[in-house]
Amino acid sequence: MFDVGFWELTVIAVVALLVIGPERLPKVARTAGHWIGRTRRFVASVKADIDREIKAEELKQILEQQAQKANPLHEIIEETQDELDVIRRGTESSLKEAKQGLEEPKASKQPKASESQKPDQ
Repeated sequence: MFDVGFWELTVIAVVALLVIGPERLPKVARTAGHWIGRTRRFVASVKADIDREIKAEELKQILEQQAQKANPLHEIIEETQDELDVIRRGTESSLKEAKQGLEEPKASKQPKASESQKPDQ
């Protein structure tokens, strides 16, 4: 974040020693360290929250992409079901025609009621 080298830190320490004094400097340093630690934890927490939000957004995008990829599969399944229904109906109608074709010869072989009662002449 900041580019602070050894000499900059030494200058800050000497100025703090002169301004604050040697008696209060340890307490001030401890308090400053405490606030710096809190600030670092807060920044780390904000970074973690931002990372979680970014990952959640990426997951949402991935799920949307997967949903879009699944739609063609669903359409293919529906088309296949429609085609199978057409084939089933065709097969059922063919079976009905075949049954009727088998029943008609049986009916023609049986004598009709009018033919079975021939008048005696």
